[in-house]
Amino acid sequence: MITIYTTPSCSSCRKAKKWLDDHKVAYEEKNLFNQRITEEDIDRMLENSENGFEDIISTRSKVFKEQDLDIEDMRISELKAFILENPSVLKRPIMIDGQKLQVGYNDEEIRVFIPKRLRELIMCTDCPNDEHCDYQSALRRYFDEIKQEQQRNH
Repeated sequence: MITIYTTPSCSSCRKAKKWLDDHKVAYEEKNLFNQRITEEDIDRMLENSENGFEDIISTRSKVFKEQDLDIEDMRISELKAFILENPSVLKRPIMIDGQKLQVGYNDEEIRVFIPKRLRELIMCTDCPNDEHCDYQSALRRYFDEIKQEQQRNH
């Protein structure tokens, strides 16, 4: 399941959650101001990032500038402790699912979170008579399948 780290005033966070909701993708939201993040949360982010702390910390954040910090001069343990004390330095939203990490909202990049079945429909892996469906048709078919599955289970 996707974990999305958000804050209430973040418009990119709202866009990402709306996209996930619109595509019926399940996620767990962690509001950085209401729920304390853990060192394990930070480790998951770092394990899936390409550039480590650079990918997840906003060095332009007020707290970072006020304390005149330099990521290069800090030990990993110091950076983690700083993030735990000041979660607002994290870029937002941060979305993680297994090996996939996305920081910020990007209309194209968020598609890595499209469920496997919807990807199959978009790629027309089982379309009859070699017909090709557009994205909206695939989405409708996907939602119809979800609805039928829910009806069978009730």
